[in-house]
Amino acid sequence: MLKKIRPVFKPEMYHGIGKTKSYFEGWYYKIISADEQHLFAIIPGIAMDKTGNKQSFIQILEGKRHTAKYIKFDFDAFLSNTNEFEVKIADNYFESNTITLNLSEIKGTLTFLNATPWPGSLISPGIMGPFTFVPFMECYHGILSMDHEINGKLEINGEQIDFTGGRGYIEKDWGSSFPEAYIWMQTNHFSKPGISLKISVAKIPWIRTSFVGFIAGLYFNNQLIKFTTYNHSHLIKSYADKTDVEIILENKKYRLEIKAQRSEATELASPILGFMDGRISESMNSTVTVKLLNPKTGTIIFEDYGRNTALEVAGNLPEILIGY
Repeated sequence: MLKKIRPVFKPEMYHGIGKTKSYFEGWYYKIISADEQHLFAIIPGIAMDKTGNKQSFIQILEGKRHTAKYIKFDFDAFLSNTNEFEVKIADNYFESNTITLNLSEIKGTLTFLNATPWPGSLISPGIMGPFTFVPFMECYHGILSMDHEINGKLEINGEQIDFTGGRGYIEKDWGSSFPEAYIWMQTNHFSKPGISLKISVAKIPWIRTSFVGFIAGLYFNNQLIKFTTYNHSHLIKSYADKTDVEIILENKKYRLEIKAQRSEATELASPILGFMDGRISESMNSTVTVKLLNPKTGTIIFEDYGRNTALEVAGNLPEILIGY
């Protein structure tokens, strides 16, 4: 029982203990070199379909070349530590502050310095807040680090690439399926280091109905400004077309205005009822303008331009478009 309770308060840990079907779990490591010429997402995970077929996998998304590869492993190649976040898939190791890859395409070890996790508490363990404790959510979400520095090198297709001084981001998802419709974006490349933005808007199934849920965080000046469904924030506008995305969020203290420009995207495998049979498209070099204001006076508190933005727009969009 303790093994099942512990991950509730540590979102980064493996949550699939006891799961046998219709379940997926994956960790998303975004790594970008200091010269911003090498943009990668490394995604280890596991998947179980509705009949109990199981597999583990590592997806590799290369943002500059717009390529992706899905590497399948036997489920038995997956091992997890039941006391802390530590995952092994064959000879590949994943933790909060390091990854070691031993694949034909990529080999090497990276370490992450000064990670910035989404803060939690007993009643709000992570980014999901009180929804963490709801047992029937379609998809759960966690953030291991909004921003951190990278140290180390990787051998990629025979070439040594130095990621030292680069920036990284880590999140994860687990459950049965990705939302039927959603917008997701993230970047920590702004005018100076130490600034990070993460936003997601999604259709959330809820008993016999659904609602449009959202989670956003803007980290700057060593503070995290949160806009979530559960902290009395409001989604004023949610819009996306083939070229642009616009999201406006507001609470009593802040108004967040986001305008993103979509770039060429790459197809990735995504979970449907546990197995990775779905397809989504993600870009890693979109751009975004961010403005944080005082909603009462209109005074601009923060304004900047973000690059190397990871962006996904997926599903039946009319179900999550608001105020356009």
